[in-house]
Amino acid sequence: MNAFPVYGAGGQQVDTVQLSEAVFSSTINVPLVHRAVVMQRASVRQGTASTKGRGEVRGSGKKPWKQKHTGRARAGSARSPVWRHGGTVFGPKPRQYGTPLPKKMYRSALKAVLTSKASLGEVVVVDLSLDELKTGALVRMLSQVGVSGKALLVVEEGALDIIRIGRNVKQLKVMHAKDLNVYDLLWSDKLVIARAELQNVQEIWE
Repeated sequence: MNAFPVYGAGGQQVDTVQLSEAVFSSTINVPLVHRAVVMQRASVRQGTASTKGRGEVRGSGKKPWKQKHTGRARAGSARSPVWRHGGTVFGPKPRQYGTPLPKKMYRSALKAVLTSKASLGEVVVVDLSLDELKTGALVRMLSQVGVSGKALLVVEEGALDIIRIGRNVKQLKVMHAKDLNVYDLLWSDKLVIARAELQNVQEIWE
């Protein structure tokens, strides 16, 4: 891959870097990316909805009245689903919605999204050095490098102040290289990578 520009806090190009072809020039498998998103979104579903069946609701197990000669329909339990306060038929029970996906397949899906973003010009590498560690300075820096809308900022693990002030910026997610995931990459309009963390992105996801 050709040299990729690195932008300073003022929006000017200060250097160039080489992006790893193993990460940013891989095969784009759209069905695999879709499968990874489905797996990821399903895994965060709580699945805590629960109802009580006829064996769990309150009520006696005694037959309400004799089978015949009462003039009423036969009944065997006051907990029958057809009765008020009876059990629920085929109601939801706690369950896990997550579906398994091999790690190698998920890694391939993530690299496919990174490749797509790089080819579309949605990857921005910055020399992250702010004049002051304030939310306004971070917003100003992002604007100067052409980032607007939904953005994903990847910083090194020691940049705790950047993570702190990033929480105040709407439509901005700040994370480390090891926390990159397919869904958040697709969610973002721009992927902003701190130059200090670029090497980790390439080593972890290669």
